[in-house]
Amino acid sequence: MNLLSLALRNVMRNWHRTLVTTLAMAFAGIIMILFAALMEGLMQASERNAVAMNLGDIQIHAPGYRDDPDLYTRIEQPAALLESLRAAGFRASARLYGFGLAASGSTSAGVQLRGIDPRAEAGVTQVHRHLLQGRWLDSGDRDGVVVGRKLARTLGVVTGDEVVIVSQASDGSIADALFRVRGVLKSVGEGVDRAGFYLLDTAFRDLMVLPQGAHEIAVLRADRDTDLDAATAEVAALATGYETLDWRALQPVIARILELADAQLVFMLLVVYVAVGMVVLNAMLMSVFERIHEFGVMKAIGVTPWQITALVFMETLVQVSVACLLALGLGWWSARYFQLNGIDLSGIASAASIGGVALDPVWYARITPDALLLPVGFLLLIALLAVIYPAVKAAVIRPVAALHYR
Repeated sequence: MNLLSLALRNVMRNWHRTLVTTLAMAFAGIIMILFAALMEGLMQASERNAVAMNLGDIQIHAPGYRDDPDLYTRIEQPAALLESLRAAGFRASARLYGFGLAASGSTSAGVQLRGIDPRAEAGVTQVHRHLLQGRWLDSGDRDGVVVGRKLARTLGVVTGDEVVIVSQASDGSIADALFRVRGVLKSVGEGVDRAGFYLLDTAFRDLMVLPQGAHEIAVLRADRDTDLDAATAEVAALATGYETLDWRALQPVIARILELADAQLVFMLLVVYVAVGMVVLNAMLMSVFERIHEFGVMKAIGVTPWQITALVFMETLVQVSVACLLALGLGWWSARYFQLNGIDLSGIASAASIGGVALDPVWYARITPDALLLPVGFLLLIALLAVIYPAVKAAVIRPVAALHYR
């Protein structure tokens, strides 16, 4: 018995039902491929904004600094450690942190001073490319600073305006200086947006009377496809006596969301495809009851129950195969469109964030093998599970009862 030819004949016998069933499966597959690609894009953007805009892959601190970010708790010999890290193939940048009061006109706000080396920082993060207006720090412009988006709005400043900083230096004296705003950042994260005040490390040391040390060293892997745990262990071995943590430990909320992303996708696949499975179950049951006489004759002439079961499965497989091909083609096309153009959410979610990490206002999809194959694989599985009952129903039909069935 040629199962494929019989299956093709049977699915075309009632082509209206076949068309509706196939299109229902294909539509569900397209929607889930697009959803999976959008989720991949969201997770990639979350990780990129957490790592590339601020954290780096790994950070090194003096013991106790993260619990109590004190001006005096610092890495004493950062230059030697930076040299060792770079020799091991890592990119690294030392950072200085302090707190103060920024004032412009009659407005003031608390700020976190961030002293950095622009050249080294550009090798670790991409924050220098994330400007809303103006330009990034320049080692030739000692008084130029870059401020967070919300901080600029609070102070009422734009590029070119002057800002006064008042703080307490490490020697107990009053630290005050006049700076000029070179640039304003786009949304990076809650902390940077509200209080981020970037200045040159040399200007920070002069202001805070801090000639030596660093509060933090941010590290980035040269190849980000390498194992993060192994890289963290290697950095920790070089930074003996200091606290070394990867970005997942520094941002556990983001890390947890990323870990649960696959589970969220599977849950959505099950919810949507259960409905699709009911459509397949209903269609195949109708097909079986319409052909009870036919199945009775087939069994009477010697067709085995296993062959009838295989025939019903083959009919479903033909329909779901066509649906999978349609879903792959149209799903890839729709995901590709949103991968190139994105969904602009700036009008309703311009300052959205996850775990304090800002999200891009334009939501881009990301096409991956999992985003394409997982929805299609689930569709195939659910359809074949849904047809088990109709197939068994057809297989156990008794020829005599079938011939007299009305």
